[in-house]
Amino acid sequence: QVGLVESGGGLVEAGDSLRLSCSASGVTFSRHTVAWFRQAPGKQREFVGGIRWIDGATKYTDSVKGRFTISRVNANKTVYLQMDSLKVEDTAVYYCAAAVGGLDITSIPRLYPNWGQGTQVTVSS
Repeated sequence: QVGLVESGGGLVEAGDSLRLSCSASGVTFSRHTVAWFRQAPGKQREFVGGIRWIDGATKYTDSVKGRFTISRVNANKTVYLQMDSLKVEDTAVYYCAAAVGGLDITSIPRLYPNWGQGTQVTVSS
């Protein structure tokens, strides 16, 4: 059983930065892809970005490119989402998700069997 726990959310002002963490238990990441999704009230869950553990390759949705950065630390099985230049429209619950294998960092939520509980990010104007 893979356990994922997000942390680091909070209330910030537009232009500020936040760093979210996704810590894993019950798994040693090797062939996994770990992704970040977000869901705002009344909207569908949206792919933010992901990282392929084996080589550190990353992929981002267009709206966060140049502002968000995903990284990983092998030793403590943690994936980070560094969010800079935050905008009001970044407000959402942010989730991390993990899937085994695959050559592509998929943006399709149903292909990730393991999810964290989410952490709220609120950006005020």
